[in-house]
Amino acid sequence: MAVFSPIQLVASIPPVTRSFTAATVLFSLFYLYLQFQSDTRYPVPYLTLVPGSSLFYPWTLFTSVFVETSIYELVFTLVMVPPCLRYLERLWSTVETIKFIVVTVTFANIIALCLNWIEFALLRNADLFLYGMEYHGQMALQIGVLVAFTQLIPEHQVQLFGVFRARVKTLPMAYVSFSTVMCIIGFQCPFIVIQFGWLVSWIWLRFYKKNTTETLSGGPTYGDRSETFALVNSFPPFLHTPITFLANTTYKYASRFHLIPSGGADLEANHTQPGSTRAEAERRRFVLRSPSQDVERQLIWLFRAMALKALDQRLANPANASSPAQSARPHPPASSSKSEGTKITDEHEAADLGTAGKASR
Repeated sequence: MAVFSPIQLVASIPPVTRSFTAATVLFSLFYLYLQFQSDTRYPVPYLTLVPGSSLFYPWTLFTSVFVETSIYELVFTLVMVPPCLRYLERLWSTVETIKFIVVTVTFANIIALCLNWIEFALLRNADLFLYGMEYHGQMALQIGVLVAFTQLIPEHQVQLFGVFRARVKTLPMAYVSFSTVMCIIGFQCPFIVIQFGWLVSWIWLRFYKKNTTETLSGGPTYGDRSETFALVNSFPPFLHTPITFLANTTYKYASRFHLIPSGGADLEANHTQPGSTRAEAERRRFVLRSPSQDVERQLIWLFRAMALKALDQRLANPANASSPAQSARPHPPASSSKSEGTKITDEHEAADLGTAGKASR
C-alpha cells in the first residue's frame, strides 16, 4: 500500500512553481500580520505597488504579485495559479515560465502605474490616484495563464463550479469583461490589471516567446502567428473590422521599427508549441467546423501547412524521395533479358524450320 508523503508531493512540483507558491504564501502571511499589527492603511509600501511611493520602491512592480491582502484572495490564488503554472512549466521549461511570469506581471503593473499618474495629472487628486490605490496580487498572472491555455487547448471544455461549462478560449474575455464591469462601478484597483495582463500576455505569446522548434535553416522561432490565436478572435463579430484594422496598423509599424522578432522563415510549416499535438488537432477541427466567412482562407492556410510538412519530410529523407525516380528509370538488365528471350525464340523457330525441312525430304 502506497503511503502518502507531503515531502514527495512537494518534490514532484517543478522548481519555479514550488518557489513561486512558497513566496506567495510567505509574503501574504507577512503582509496580513503587519496589517493586523499596524493602524496605517498600507503597512507595507515596499512590497505592494502604491503609485505615489513606487518611485522609491521600484521593485514593487514585481514583488506585489506575491502579496494577497486577504485570506479569500490567497485561497483563490492557491487553488488556481499553482496547478496552471505546474502544467505550463512542464510544457515550456523553467526559463520560459520565469520569463512569462516576470513579463506579464511587471508590464501590467507598469501600465497601471502610468495610468494612475495620467489620471493624477488630469484630475489633480493625489489622495486617490497616487496614495489611495494599492496594486497587489496575481490577477494579471491569472488572466495570463488563461491566455496561455487558450493558445494550447482552445477547444477544451471546462466545468465551472460544477454547473457552467465553457470552452477554454472563452474564459479570458469573460474575465476581462468582469474586470471592465468592476472598473465601471468604481473598483479600478486592482481589477484594471486584468485587462493589462491579458494584453501583455497575448503580445508575449504571439510574438516574443521562444519556441523549442527551429526552422529548416537552424534558427529559432518566436511566438504563435496562427489564425486561431489572432487577437480578433477574442472579440464579437461586429468588432472584427475595427480590431483588424487597428491590429494590422500596429503590426505594420512595429515591424517597420523592428520591435518584434521574426517568426521564422517557415513559420507556417506546422511549428506548434511543445506538446501541443492535441491543440493543433483541436484547432484544425475547429477550422473545418467554423461557419464564419474566413473558412476559405483558413482552409488555404491548413493545406499550405500540410504541403510544407510533406516537403519537410521529403527533404529530411532524401533516400525515400529519390526512390520513385529510380523506379521510373528504364533498367538495362530488363532489356538484355528481353533480347535473350528473343534469341531463344529465334533458335526455337530455326529448329522448327529444320525439322520441317527434314520431314519434307
